[in-house]
Amino acid sequence: MSENSGSAPSRTTDSASPVRVGVLSFHNSKETKAILNAVHALGHEPVWLREENARSWIEAGNLRFDPDVEVVSNRLLTTKAAQPLDDLGIATSYAASCPVLNPPAVVVQAMHKYGAAATLTAAGIPVPDAYMAFTHRTINEGNRLTSEKAVHKSAIGTNGARMSIVGADDTVSPHIAHRRAFLQEFIDTGTERPFDVRAYVVDDRIVGAMKRYAPPDEWRTNVAVGAEVEDFTADLPEEAARLSREAADVLDLDYAGVDLLCRDGAWYVLEVNATAGFKGLFEATGTSPAPFIAGLAIERGGGRVDLDRVTDLAAELDDSTPECKPSIDPEPTESAAIGYTERVTVGAGGRTIDAIAKSDTGARRTSIDLDVAADIGAGPIVGTVHVKSGSQTGRQKRPLVEIDVKIGDRWQTVTASIENRNHMAYPILLGRDILDGYRVDVTKRQRGE
Repeated sequence: MSENSGSAPSRTTDSASPVRVGVLSFHNSKETKAILNAVHALGHEPVWLREENARSWIEAGNLRFDPDVEVVSNRLLTTKAAQPLDDLGIATSYAASCPVLNPPAVVVQAMHKYGAAATLTAAGIPVPDAYMAFTHRTINEGNRLTSEKAVHKSAIGTNGARMSIVGADDTVSPHIAHRRAFLQEFIDTGTERPFDVRAYVVDDRIVGAMKRYAPPDEWRTNVAVGAEVEDFTADLPEEAARLSREAADVLDLDYAGVDLLCRDGAWYVLEVNATAGFKGLFEATGTSPAPFIAGLAIERGGGRVDLDRVTDLAAELDDSTPECKPSIDPEPTESAAIGYTERVTVGAGGRTIDAIAKSDTGARRTSIDLDVAADIGAGPIVGTVHVKSGSQTGRQKRPLVEIDVKIGDRWQTVTASIENRNHMAYPILLGRDILDGYRVDVTKRQRGE
C-alpha cells in the first residue's frame, strides 16, 4: 500500500493519546458502524463524518474542518451515488489536510471496472479478456471477444446489478442504465454450481477469504442476489493470495475486496472493490475486517494499536449504532420563516421565472408544473418516482429533474418531480427537501391571494 494515503502527511500526534478517526460515510451501512465501533473498542475516538455534521471552510489561508479529525477512513459508496464526483470532492478536501485511507484519487481509479482492469493488466496481473467501445456500431462491429460467452456489465456499478451473459453474436448496448458498459470474457470454471472467491485485503494482509456460490438458476455470485458463502481462508492457494495482495497494491488501495476465478489451474482477478461489504465475509469466516481497518487508520493517525486486541475484536461484527452518530435533528435554532405561499424564482438550463409556490411539509419532494419545467428548460430527466396522487386513484410515475429554487436571497438545488398542475392553484409545491431549512408560518401569504 502507499505510504501516503492522501496528499497530506500525518499530523504530529502523541502516540499515547487517543486518535480522532473520522469515517466519511453518508449512509448507514453495517460496515461504517463496525469500523466506528472498532475504533472506540481500541481506545480511540471515532467521528462519523456525515452530511448532518461535517463542514469545512478556508479562512486566511487556513483549511479548517468541524468536526476536526486526524485521519479519515473513506467509506463513500461512490458506485451507488447519484453524483459520485461530488462526494469524492469532499474526500479530496480531507486528503489535503490529513491521511485518508482509500483516498479519492485511488477510488476513482478503482471504481471504473474497465479502467481498473487496464491498470492491472499493465502491471502484469491476469484479468479476463475485455472489450469496451462507445457507440452501438463500434461495440458490435469492433474487436469483439473470441470467447463464446461474455458478461455485459456496467463500468461503474455494484452488487452485480443489470449484468447479463451474452453470446458472441448478440447485439449489445454501449450503456447500461445511462452508464457506460463493456464486455468481459465469461470464465467457465467447469463446476456444476458457479462460484467465485473473494479475498479481503487490509494493508497487504488477507484477513479472510470466502467462496461465493450462485443461488439456484442464477450465475451471479453476489451476496446481494442470494449467494451462499463458505470459508476459504485456510484453503486459499498462495497464487490467489499473492494476486489479491498485488491487485490491491497496484490500485493503491488500503483495503479492498478482491474477486477471483480459477480456470484450469490459472487464477484471474475479476474485480477489485474499494467499499466491499463485510456481511458475507463475516458469515463465512467469522472474521470482520472492521478492526483491521480501524487499527490501520489509528496507526496512520499516529496512534498505537494493540494487535492482539484487533484480532480479538475481529471475531465479532459489531454493527450496532455507535454513540458518535450525529443527530439528524440537532438542537432547534431560530430559522428563517417561510409563508404558506411564497414568491420564488425557479431556474434550469440558464433560464429563470418567478412564480407563487405553496409550502407543504407533508410532501417529501418539491414538484413543479409541466409547463413551468418546459419554460425553464428543465432536464435531462435524472430518474423517476412513483407517488400517490390526491386527485387521482393509484400511484403515478413522474419524471425527476434538477432545478434551482431561490427564496429571498437563498438559492437551493433540488431534484423535483414534474406533474401536470394546471388544475391546481399553484404551479410549484415546496417539499421538505427545501422546507427543512425554514420555519413555515401558515398565516403568511402573498398579497393579492
